[in-house]
Amino acid sequence: MRKLKEVLRLKFDHQLTNRKIAKSCAMSHVTVGKYLTLAEKAGIAWPMPDDIDDGQLEQRLYQKVDRSAAQKPVMPPMEYLFKELKRKHVTLQLLWYEYKQTHPEGYQYSYFCELYQKWHKGLDISMRQEHLAGEKLFVDYAGQTVPIINPETGTVAFEAQIFVATLGASNYSFAEATASQTLPDWIKSHIRALEFFGGVAKILVPDNLKSGVTHPCRYEPDINPTYMDLARHYGTTVIPARPGKPKDKAKVESSVLIAERWILAALRNHRFFSLAELNKAIDEKLVLFNQRPLQRIKASRRHLFETIDRPALATLPAHRYEFAQWKKATANIDYHVEVDRHYYSVPYQLRGRKLDVSMTATTIAVFHKNRRVASHLRSHRKYGRTTVAEHMPKSHQRHLAWTPSRIINWAGKTGPCTQQVVTEIMRRKQHPEQGFRSCLGVMRLGKRYSTDRLEKACERAVAIGAYTYQNVESILKSGLDRQPLLPPSKDCSISHPNIRGSRYYHQKENQP
Repeated sequence: MRKLKEVLRLKFDHQLTNRKIAKSCAMSHVTVGKYLTLAEKAGIAWPMPDDIDDGQLEQRLYQKVDRSAAQKPVMPPMEYLFKELKRKHVTLQLLWYEYKQTHPEGYQYSYFCELYQKWHKGLDISMRQEHLAGEKLFVDYAGQTVPIINPETGTVAFEAQIFVATLGASNYSFAEATASQTLPDWIKSHIRALEFFGGVAKILVPDNLKSGVTHPCRYEPDINPTYMDLARHYGTTVIPARPGKPKDKAKVESSVLIAERWILAALRNHRFFSLAELNKAIDEKLVLFNQRPLQRIKASRRHLFETIDRPALATLPAHRYEFAQWKKATANIDYHVEVDRHYYSVPYQLRGRKLDVSMTATTIAVFHKNRRVASHLRSHRKYGRTTVAEHMPKSHQRHLAWTPSRIINWAGKTGPCTQQVVTEIMRRKQHPEQGFRSCLGVMRLGKRYSTDRLEKACERAVAIGAYTYQNVESILKSGLDRQPLLPPSKDCSISHPNIRGSRYYHQKENQP
């Protein structure tokens, strides 16, 4: 107030301009003008009475109102503001604007924010983390296990693991018991959790469990291929917590602790003889857990889930994820990869390449640089082959197209003798396919010498029992097919006492 009095003295006693007063008092000329305006509105003249002190002068100048005596403006419930801020694109400025529409005499924006921040700081650490609606799903296993009793022996068969999943914005939680923390149980628990929530969060935040993260790393963790495949199927992504940073998943850590207290501790005196029995008991306690009101928010997890998280979750795909294991395989020179001692074809251009193989109960899928290049129905026939014709080179495809019946039918169009020669060639081989080349060679002779000559040559070959490609070709080259076919010669054997003949040896063999 000392400078105010000096401003008034210089203005009224010395008639100085505002700029000269500002230079004399080391302040802005705008501030000088403001002081003079306030003094004029407050009816303060110069010289001022001697009995007025600085406190009275300040009260008259700024017209201070006692808030305790006057009615304070209405402030929206802090719980309402907290829940609304979790919705997508909702800001304090928007909420203040809506507040001023219904309460024009309410607090200004700066004090409105100050009151909310004071309330917000009173929440616990985990509650003060900002989690948008439908953004993150935190997953982890509880440290506490539940023994499953063998009903026949009465001993502990195994320790059931408790899987917990919690949505970041609403704290709505899912819990179930599994036989282990292995990859199949880990994946199946995720599937059931997403179906429990009825939607998919944008981000999955797991711990660095081996089933979820193959190689933990602060900057570039290596996600398990099956876990990544599940994320792709449901249209979400996996961002693991940093190693040694439990606060990254403080939400689920808190839910795990509360679940252990309100679910597992409540079941401490029960004996369970199967996972199904334990999960039924957990389901009953889980309903009560999610319906219990939170202390500061005055609303249950279920209510927050229905109003905040559920509308923001992405829809589930039409089909649930089918568990798939992954392995790396190299395409052999015959463009097949081996899976459980069965061979599946891939495009022949990929022979010698490193490929990723996805194995489900019904399907084998092969990927090259994250692009699917082959898909087969799974076969359990050991050392068998599953081959797609499109995966073969053109020359192999043409060879594969030929079958014994097709070759025989084709030869029959040339003539019955040609058909007989082709049939006999394949019959004399251990496998019919071994005679394909000879048969195709015989049929190509028809293009070189005409089909009529080929049929005549095969007729001569049948007559002399010459069932080979070389014999038929020799007949055509020498022109024997144009010569008349002589009837079989009669027996011209010579009868002589010194010639014993076949009967003699036949009788010898039959003698005792």
